[in-house]
Amino acid sequence: MLAGVGALWVEKNAEGSDVIELAGGFAAAGEAEWMAAVEAVLKGRSFDRLRSSTYEGLPIEPLYRGRRDAEALAGRTAGLSWTVMARVEHPELGEANKMMLEELENGASGIDLVFASSKHARGAGLAPDTIDDMERLFDGVYLDLMTFRLDGGYQTRIAFSMLLALAEKRGLDAAKLDLRAVIDPLGSLAANGWISGSLEAMAPRLRDLIHFCEDIGFKGPLTCADGRVWHAAGASEAQELAYTLASAVVYLRMLVDADGQRDGTVPPQKRVEVVLAADADQFATIAKLRAMRKLWARVLDASGLEQTPLVIHTETAWRMMTKRDPWVNMLRTTVAAFAAGVGGADSVTVLPFTEALGVPDEFARRIARNTQTILLEESNLYRVADPAAGSGTVEALTDKLAGEAWKLFRATEKAGGILNAYCSGSVQAVIDKTRTARAKAIAKRREPLTGTSSFPNLTEKPVSVLKVSEPDIGRSSADIVLPPPGEGELTRVLVNKAASGATVADLARARDVLQRVEASVLKPYRVAAPFEALRDACDAYHEMHGRWPTVLLANIGRVSDFTARSTWAKNFFEAGGITAQPSEALTDGESAEYAFREATADIACLCSSDEVYADLAAEMASALRQAGASHIYIAGKPADAEDALAAAGVEMALYEGCDVLTALQAIHDNLGVRELDGEED
Repeated sequence: MLAGVGALWVEKNAEGSDVIELAGGFAAAGEAEWMAAVEAVLKGRSFDRLRSSTYEGLPIEPLYRGRRDAEALAGRTAGLSWTVMARVEHPELGEANKMMLEELENGASGIDLVFASSKHARGAGLAPDTIDDMERLFDGVYLDLMTFRLDGGYQTRIAFSMLLALAEKRGLDAAKLDLRAVIDPLGSLAANGWISGSLEAMAPRLRDLIHFCEDIGFKGPLTCADGRVWHAAGASEAQELAYTLASAVVYLRMLVDADGQRDGTVPPQKRVEVVLAADADQFATIAKLRAMRKLWARVLDASGLEQTPLVIHTETAWRMMTKRDPWVNMLRTTVAAFAAGVGGADSVTVLPFTEALGVPDEFARRIARNTQTILLEESNLYRVADPAAGSGTVEALTDKLAGEAWKLFRATEKAGGILNAYCSGSVQAVIDKTRTARAKAIAKRREPLTGTSSFPNLTEKPVSVLKVSEPDIGRSSADIVLPPPGEGELTRVLVNKAASGATVADLARARDVLQRVEASVLKPYRVAAPFEALRDACDAYHEMHGRWPTVLLANIGRVSDFTARSTWAKNFFEAGGITAQPSEALTDGESAEYAFREATADIACLCSSDEVYADLAAEMASALRQAGASHIYIAGKPADAEDALAAAGVEMALYEGCDVLTALQAIHDNLGVRELDGEED
């Protein structure tokens, strides 16, 4: 029996309880009905307008059928929350300890420790030099109750040894520690341009560490294939997957003896962690995480290893963060964290919304932490295993990304592995091609950046970040002799020496000197940086001249004629930091000349409809030039009028789809602003 209740339908089940049928009051609709509605809207235009593609050329359809045959991918267990990680990077150890306790007391279940030596420190970072410093850093922190990631770059192993020494000093059982050592030499090579030795030379050190961890009962990951370095440099989803997988396979091989016998009781696949970037492209991020699980399962199958779920950590993407209108970063990181959770991440770090400006303050860190808390406790995202399974869109994109990534992974393996491919420059070439394509899309605002390239706020108030001193890495003060790598002997001495007060520099200097490997640096970037450079240049102009570069929006005709293009032009100019002054409705050359003389503008832009332009644009342009406008532009691209407008003094047509960045750079040149632009470090 059905009873209508507003927009819902309620049916009584066999027990007499109400069963709500959300779709009960709506007529059934299939693909044919959807196509008919779409064709009515398209009005004869091609259906291909609704299709799109990824940067690697993978097609994206506007509609997909649900995949009822799909099964959930093995990963994080249903009902098990992902670990809420909080980034701690303050160079002053007392402040870092305070931050850590604050995070753990208010909802974080793990700490992402970013050391000054890490490629992700970006000018800050922890710099504990001795075990006493470690004591200060972890004062009041229970090492055996929380998850800790040690992101120390080329010093990760030493930081890990010091933390193990601290755990031993506190009498903690290593088997109860949830530590993750971000040992990622391939990522270090890409980020820094060098590593201390070849992978073959490093393998004995890693096996020594594995033996030691087996002896003390530590079972956590000890290597990390970090996809952030590829993503931050501009890689597509498939490229990030392929190169991360290639790195993970290298570490997997390093964890296995040459004769095929595994080093210890913990399978090598459980010693590998993968890190992926989560960005504001929700479906791509969900599919990327799911594709990584499929790819890893395929590697384990080909290797003859037991299928075990891959440990995936995600961090919201650095390249999407903006300095201008940073409040929008809250929206970006929320979407990214949502996608990471739905995609099955085991742990998530949300970058605070002011991360691009400096070390975040308490408010920014609280927002980052609470973003995850709300997704977990209010949205209950963790309660279903692989909730995107069966979605036609997500399943199709997962399969396409996995297929494309596997093809690129095989090409990398054919080239001799990721190290050879990177040193030859082929990896950089592939990523650079995607980075260039994305830069063009952003320049033309086909991929708009809210608050930066679109809808900028020139009156935004500055946000607060912490002022920190540059980390003091420390100096070597003692000569230490270390044994060669063996079956845990080297790591045992490192831990013992750390416990005895040896400094990080002492331990680093004592290591064997290997044959250094060098390659080009894969430079990270933020996609908003070119537009931010324009804003920075206008700030410098204002500082120098005491006023802002300004454009008069010459609004011609009736309000209905000019409003759309005037609004668009205001958005356009302000994306470059140029203040836009709209005029009253102008009707002839005399009114235009008067409006410019009364304004404080340097340049002018005509704004109206094509019909009005045909009658008045040339007259208005001449009048504005007469009034003193040094450069004149026109909003829109009126047909068959280029020659007449150029003769009247119009220099450039500004329209949707034009290269906004290049146009603004040219306008800066005309205003004498461009030369003040600077490049981000």
